[in-house]
Amino acid sequence: MLISTDKAVNPTSVMGASKRAAEMVVGAIAQGSNTRFVTTRFGNVLGSSGSVIPLFRKQIEAGGPVTVTHPEVTRFFMTIPEACRLVLEAAAMGKGGEIYVFDMGQPVRIADLADKMIRLSGKEPGVDIEVVYTGLRPGEKLYEELLTTSENLLPTHHPRILIGKVAGVDAASLEKRTEDLLQQKGDRITDCLRSVIPEYTPAKA
Repeated sequence: MLISTDKAVNPTSVMGASKRAAEMVVGAIAQGSNTRFVTTRFGNVLGSSGSVIPLFRKQIEAGGPVTVTHPEVTRFFMTIPEACRLVLEAAAMGKGGEIYVFDMGQPVRIADLADKMIRLSGKEPGVDIEVVYTGLRPGEKLYEELLTTSENLLPTHHPRILIGKVAGVDAASLEKRTEDLLQQKGDRITDCLRSVIPEYTPAKA
């Protein structure tokens, strides 16, 4: 089971591109294998390592400021129990080679999340706790996607788990390009990632 991410869709960062490459490798390995190799793709998990909520809580406890990259940035969220249940369910239903996409509901505006957390702490945003917009980081998107425009969704028996129909992978070609990628260093790594993943558009420095 590969745990992928919405950042693998039309990636703009090395993290997203490497996740998409991993999806492709898993799909290629699944071809003709007796082992069931499947991928799950979903967004942010609340309370997990690196999650924004522990960061906001720490910043609020320190008296601020609470840092948000952009006033319009949005993200998909689910809880740790939800993520675990859906991953186990996808593992049970997988036949091999699928990319399971989780229905994560509506995206959440991060500025609204910061505002609510400040108010829940008994403080007033902009009065007791300042909110500072720091700007998007290199490769960071305003919003995340769970599918590219060339992909379609197929239903499963689980209402929150869908199958993403992705373009087929030529296993032999992918193996050669992946081996080439592993030999590279520095800027050549990005160039090779682009040859493996045409939709990868690195953010300009």
